[in-house]
Parts: sequence; C-alpha cells; structure tokens
Amino acid sequence: MRPLSLAALTVLELSPIEMVRCAAACGYSHVGLRLVAATPNDPRWDSVGDTPLVRELDAALRDSGVQLLDIEILRLEPETRVADFMPVLETGARLGARHVLVAGNDPDESRTVARLAALADLAAPLRLSPCLEPMPWTHVRDFTQAWRVVQATGSDNVGVLVDAIHFDRGGNLPQQLRGVPPSRLPYMQLCDAPATRPDTVEGLLQQARLARLPPGEGGLDLVGLLRAMPPDIPLSLEVPLADTSTAQQRAQRVYDATRRWLHLC
Repeated sequence: MRPLSLAALTVLELSPIEMVRCAAACGYSHVGLRLVAATPNDPRWDSVGDTPLVRELDAALRDSGVQLLDIEILRLEPETRVADFMPVLETGARLGARHVLVAGNDPDESRTVARLAALADLAAPLRLSPCLEPMPWTHVRDFTQAWRVVQATGSDNVGVLVDAIHFDRGGNLPQQLRGVPPSRLPYMQLCDAPATRPDTVEGLLQQARLARLPPGEGGLDLVGLLRAMPPDIPLSLEVPLADTSTAQQRAQRVYDATRRWLHLC
C-alpha cells in the first residue's frame, strides 16, 4: 500500500508520543512530527536533543512500527543562522526521519538560496532531505518560485514539498510538475478544500490551518495533481478539520477517506 503519514497539523493538540500512538491505532505507516513550533500559539514540547521525551519517542516509534517521514518546521528568515538548526536535524536523524520541511520567510531570494544550500550541506551526512514548501503568504509563494530556488542551490538532496491546498491557492497547475526529476518531489501533503479560493491572506490562513477537508470531499483537482507527481510517493495527510471530534476520530476519518479516494482513483 502507498505510505500514508499522519501530519502534525491534523492532530496538533497531541504530544509527539500521543501522535505516534494515534497513527499506529488508525493504520498509518508513518508520522510527521513538529519538533519546532510553527506559530507562537502552537503547543511546545521538549522534543529537541537528548531529552526524556525524545528517548521515549524513539522507543515508541520502534515499538509501534510507525516510521518518521518528516520533521518540521525550519524557517529561513532574514536573521537565520543555519548552524542553529543542527540540534533539530540531529534529533530528526536519530528518530529516523527522511525529510525536513522548510519554509521561505525571507524577501531576499538569493539569501534563501544560499541558506537552503547550507542547510542541505548540514543535512546530507544525516541522510536528510530538506524540502521547501511554497505557501502563498510566505516569500516562496508558489511552485515555480520554489523549484527555481531549489535548482539554484545546486544541492542534490533538496526537494520541493507540494501541499495540495497551497499548490491550488498559489495558482499552480499539475502540468508545471512535468520534467521535474522524481527525486526532487519525494513526498507530498494531501488534503482537499472548497474549489473557491479565499480572496484574502487571512482567509487563506484560516482555511489552511483550521478548515481543510479529507481527500474527495472538496473541489481541488487532486486526481490531476496526484497523477502528475511521481508514483507511489508517501502522502502526508495534513487535514485540520473544523469540527469538535477528538484527535483520534479526526485522524481515523482522514485515513479512511483517503483510502476510499485512492481506491477510486
């Protein structure tokens, strides 16, 4: 079966240990962990370095059989010192991660290129692949720009992380993925959303962070997107739902809906 990973944003209230257990209970083969908070309002865990939580997390992954697909989120900002990311990278490698989610939050594209290349150099000995995720409200807004930045690094271990909702909201089309080497699209984030795009940044943020839909329940061209991506890559299910169900109920609903949708594709 195609690998399905439970993304942190789907069940953000859970601790990393609870996420691993939730993923295992719902049938996911992988999990994605937010070792670094994405916003000031995110929960924070002592999940970097040789901490008791990291040691327990290492054991939980081994005992459950769930694998760590990616860690997040590293932001490339004007004042970023790439060497400061080393403890996060080492923790991810220790836990078996394959990819590192990266956001471009610097208006200077040449500086983003240089820092992404430096990050790739740090990550390579740890067998980690930094993946730049374009988002319409960041300084790397769409796939075209992200692919340009990745190519400009000259680094073989850097990719682009395509997120279905950001790909659509950025005005991208599946045909833009033609000719991109499969190694540069090593996994993707999957969700659905209404076909109508929000017309404000606030609307984009609200929908992306709080009100996505499981695959097949919205109006995005997910079939076209999936067919344009490399075959059989892992799918990270990043689907925060606007409902009052428990984290495990949400994770199970997203998993089951994705399996049904993939069967129909």
